[in-house]
Amino acid sequence: MVCRILAGLALASLPVAASASAPPARDVDVAAPDGVTLKATYYPAAQPGPGVLLLHMCNTDRGSWAPLGPQLAAAGLHALALDYRGYGQSGGERFQDDPQKQQRVLTEKWPGDVDAALAWLVAQPGVDKMRLGFAGGSCGVNQAIQVARRHPENARAVVLLAGGTNRAGVEFLAANPWLPIFAAAAADDQYDADAPRTMKWFTELTGNRRNRFSGFADGRHGTEIFGPHPELVGQIVDFCVDTLVKSPADPKAPVVAAKSPSAELWTALDAPGGASRAVEIYRAARERDAKAFLFPETLMNLAVYERIQAGQAKDAIALATLSTEAFPSSANTWDTLADAYVADGQNEAAMQAAHMAIEKLPGDKSSEDFKARVRQSAEQKLKLPADPPKKP
Repeated sequence: MVCRILAGLALASLPVAASASAPPARDVDVAAPDGVTLKATYYPAAQPGPGVLLLHMCNTDRGSWAPLGPQLAAAGLHALALDYRGYGQSGGERFQDDPQKQQRVLTEKWPGDVDAALAWLVAQPGVDKMRLGFAGGSCGVNQAIQVARRHPENARAVVLLAGGTNRAGVEFLAANPWLPIFAAAAADDQYDADAPRTMKWFTELTGNRRNRFSGFADGRHGTEIFGPHPELVGQIVDFCVDTLVKSPADPKAPVVAAKSPSAELWTALDAPGGASRAVEIYRAARERDAKAFLFPETLMNLAVYERIQAGQAKDAIALATLSTEAFPSSANTWDTLADAYVADGQNEAAMQAAHMAIEKLPGDKSSEDFKARVRQSAEQKLKLPADPPKKP
């Protein structure tokens, strides 16, 4: 498997002033833990109320939240839009042409930076630190989920626009079904053809009846949807008002979660015999509905590699095979299956899967850079020695 990173530094226009019912927006400095100066735009409300932290996509900057920030403030929510280090007007080294460095900074530095922005927000007069929402677009989706995971005592809602998360993020959401989720994506997303199904999956995973999914036929990626669909801004504001102002989510209140095959599969995955049970759940769901979507490709691929690392090669093969069934046109799923076969000592099966990965590349909708890395990975496995003769 090859890990996906959305890179790019296309800059959006900076925020406009808030509406007359709220104080004007202002640009502020936030000190990162290592002293780097981070830039942010603060949209204060006219009266005490909840706070919302806005975390942008990795192909834009904080200006992408300009349509939303003033509307949140006008509705009584204090919002802060942050430029990540290395982006927009924030300090820190740029890494346009170095995805590995970007991933390292994202993993090692951004959590502390986001926490520093959160600390700045809750220190402002009138901000209720016990009623906080976290909104993210694209790579900001994982940042929003992770800051909620680090501060569950403060989190009361998350807004997720066309992005994914890691295993820890999914486990946090699954373990906290009381936390309302708003998710949205467009069918013409240029980075992920499955974006709408993935975002809807987030809302089905926890089954909270306050969860909301909003899908669009067009609008492209994440906060870009605000342009052709300004109604998305109103939907997010309404969701935040409902979950943070009118009836704040209560982590102690019992939640009757709606059951779904997605939630059932994820719960079963880590139980004894989880791989076999996951396969059963998936296939039963697809028999009932041939278009059922039970898991995002990336998360299942990660589950495969977790089992490879744990020495559970047979389970890895079962899950990787399931992923090729769910995403047959993805070259990466076949390359992942090849790795699972390698872990089990089945070189010839690995080479067959690697051949499939290469055959799928022309029709794969991933970026050319990503497909080149998949090709390189698959071609390496084509050089494997043949399986040793079986003992009689």
